[in-house]
Amino acid sequence: MQRRDRERPGFSLVFWRELAWLRRRPLLLMLTVALPLVLMLLLTAILSAGLATRLPIAVLDLDGSELSRSVIRAVDATPDTAAVLHVAELSEGRHLIVARKIRGLLLLPRNLERDVFAGRRPEVVFFYNTQTFTVGNLVLRGANAAIPTVAAGIRISLRTAEGQPVEEAQAAITPIPLQTHALFNSTLNYVHFLLAALLPAVLQTVVVTTMAYAVGLDVETRHRFAVLRRLGGGLLPAMFGKMLPYTILFLSMLGVADAVLFKVLELPLRGEPVVLVLAGFMFVLACQFIGALLALLLRPVAAAVSIATLLTAPAFGFMGIGFPRLGMNHFAYGYGELLPGTWYLMARIDQTIRGTPIDLSWKPVLVLTGFVIVLVILTALRVLAMRRHIQGDGP
Repeated sequence: MQRRDRERPGFSLVFWRELAWLRRRPLLLMLTVALPLVLMLLLTAILSAGLATRLPIAVLDLDGSELSRSVIRAVDATPDTAAVLHVAELSEGRHLIVARKIRGLLLLPRNLERDVFAGRRPEVVFFYNTQTFTVGNLVLRGANAAIPTVAAGIRISLRTAEGQPVEEAQAAITPIPLQTHALFNSTLNYVHFLLAALLPAVLQTVVVTTMAYAVGLDVETRHRFAVLRRLGGGLLPAMFGKMLPYTILFLSMLGVADAVLFKVLELPLRGEPVVLVLAGFMFVLACQFIGALLALLLRPVAAAVSIATLLTAPAFGFMGIGFPRLGMNHFAYGYGELLPGTWYLMARIDQTIRGTPIDLSWKPVLVLTGFVIVLVILTALRVLAMRRHIQGDGP
């Protein structure tokens, strides 16, 4: 058996041995295939709608006039909000917001219509929960879109009733009109920016922790490390042969995620596919070598996996999706720079939503390539250093 093993290429022997390990170790198979697929399916199911619409709000109408009813109809007509019920008191509306049965409360004051047509400026008040940042901003956007439109229509009606032409009335209401054009993701589709960012963030954690566990199984003891080297015909070929099956599996998981995003959920691909593929390949390699290096540096395996989780689990918060990176402090900004997922997400956004020209898209790809080169060198140096401490190593 030993003679036949020596006749086979060491790299190939370790590669097929690792595939056999995947079949015999349910935990490894779960980490590499089942867990990524389940997480991707769960996130896709949550965010597949793309847009959060018709969020429920309540109305406290103290005026009961035709104008107040017009305001309610305008707010209800926006895609963001739905006026689902009327309340009798402010305390009742507050209780409903705290209980999360509604997402906002529109208060129309007494004498609203009388004050408006008398030239006064009554205040329409909208209450919402800023702790639920996304939902709060959506219902606020609906109210902000509807109420100024109603107010502008009333002011124009008052001016035209006095004999002023419609064009002059409109010019008087908005002397400097503002045109706004959303360049990217104008519909605020959550699939296009949140789901497309969450999937790489989840995969980054899965790749790093899986490689820390898989490599740690072979380097946890001197005996296993020596066996790995003997099977591979050298430590470095053995390490690369061990990692290659996971590279193929993780690239397949990334390909499945992209197939769902581009084919099913219609994420736009406005850039160059080759740049996106190259960035994805370097991203997976960088994450793999981070996990492998942690396994080579830390003992036991549980410590390597724990540190891998600790480093990558909060990565999404440093990628600049929920909070802009330019507004972060130096530590948060620097931590984000050290994560491969941050640079991969940059390349991903450039090639999907933005359609950035190829000459401006190479920086994140080059940074990811630099990550891989540095991590490969560090891993090789650590493997060679460990080799010197193993007794009985042969040539």
